[in-house]
Amino acid sequence: MTRTDSTTARTATSLVAKAVVLQEPRRLSVRELALTAPTAADCVVDIDFSGISTGTERLLWSGRMPPFPGMGYPLVPGYESVGRVIEAGAESGLTVGDWVFVPGARCYGEVHGLFGGAASRVVVPGPRLLPVPDGLAEQGVLLALAATAQHAVAGGARAPELIIGHGVLGRLLARIVIAGGGQPPVVWETNPQRADGAMGYDVIAPDQDERRDYNVILDASGDSSLLDSLIGRLARGGEIVLAGFYEEPISFDFPPAFMRELHLRVAAEFKEPDMLAVRDALADGRLSFDGLITHRSPATDAAEAYEVAFNDPACLKMILDWRGANG
Repeated sequence: MTRTDSTTARTATSLVAKAVVLQEPRRLSVRELALTAPTAADCVVDIDFSGISTGTERLLWSGRMPPFPGMGYPLVPGYESVGRVIEAGAESGLTVGDWVFVPGARCYGEVHGLFGGAASRVVVPGPRLLPVPDGLAEQGVLLALAATAQHAVAGGARAPELIIGHGVLGRLLARIVIAGGGQPPVVWETNPQRADGAMGYDVIAPDQDERRDYNVILDASGDSSLLDSLIGRLARGGEIVLAGFYEEPISFDFPPAFMRELHLRVAAEFKEPDMLAVRDALADGRLSFDGLITHRSPATDAAEAYEVAFNDPACLKMILDWRGANG
């Protein structure tokens, strides 16, 4: 189907979507929104699944998100979606039927798209979409988090030896270290409910670890209060990588950092090479997403799903199922 054909065949309802809308902090609903008309560079994608981020989306939901470009309510959250291209512009580089990862969208008129992926249908520039194998299905929502982990690991000269936190990001970090040929890291976790599920590495409580000569510590907790204790676990010249999202200011005692010649690195958002590296590792079997999605909810029950995702420690990753939402 060419873009001309699909534009002619498109009905008015195809430019409407159901979306998760945060009207204001802690006030969430699923609403019908009109979508921006696609250009020749855009694709229209019907979303099957979207993930709920317990990092950035929790801050948006709670109203504690620090100043961020494009910030404002009402907003559509979400940057972990997968779906099918139903219309491909002539300059989009994609074709109808492609199964793609959607890192977000800004197609809702006056409603902010931050990050805009939690909707039944989106209009997105083709270059922002990543074709992925159909076989990934719902696991495709984990690509953004895995690429974030890849970026944190690949950005340093040495592989992490200690990872803080055994949530989804911590698990992906450990799996990516091993997939890249590194030695299995140690993972700290204080919640016994999250201590299981390790794949080739050890998960221990911090007080069980006597080691104080780690060369690289990677923090996935998002807890800014941990920095001084982590500095105390470093070897001289060691590095701490901040891979979480921190709402509180980062500070640390200078003398211990001085004595260890601390190196501090912030791992920002992933880039396209990180996403491609993850896709390749999945394709050749070095990396698996198995066991990371623990909860699923119909998109119509999004308000309850967000509560569970943020408050139930047994929930590693919650996904919303949008199939059938477009009628």
